[in-house]
Amino acid sequence: MINEQQNIKISKFISLVLRHKPETIGLVLDDNGWANTSELIEKLNNNGFEITSDLLNHIVLTNNKKRFSFNDTKTKIRANQGHSIAIELNLKEAEPPLHLFHGTGEKNVASILATGLDKRERQHVHLSSDKETALIVGKRHGNPSVFIIVARQMRAEGYSFYLSDNDVWLIENVPSKYLELL
Repeated sequence: MINEQQNIKISKFISLVLRHKPETIGLVLDDNGWANTSELIEKLNNNGFEITSDLLNHIVLTNNKKRFSFNDTKTKIRANQGHSIAIELNLKEAEPPLHLFHGTGEKNVASILATGLDKRERQHVHLSSDKETALIVGKRHGNPSVFIIVARQMRAEGYSFYLSDNDVWLIENVPSKYLELL
């Protein structure tokens, strides 16, 4: 099929297209972030990637972060979360565990303690159900730091939590009073 390095390169490009910049390849997403699978393959091929439906299926199935989903007939594909473009994922509220975790770089700690976690250019703040995953995320931003979020207390105080198809917890924001640095 393809080697791991090629898989990562293609996966990152598809992530860019489906989460942030579909116009990069002239793709149009529907209101729910779905793209026509055949059109995506065609436009990827027109932009220097040699993609077949079998290869796309392999990339979706082997993505370690489970970033993408097909519809039931595999005629549509979308990113599961992390969009900076306005789409409606039709997420349903979910009851969070007692605690959730957020990984970041050490350089962001003071700002987060002062103002909390904000979604910034994305649609939601991303949280993990375990500190190991949060630590991995934090490493992408430099020397890692992990925050623990008192999620159940937030929920009791009226905050809405959502669980994406790839098990990432999503929320609009986390005020600093619900954060503790591990």
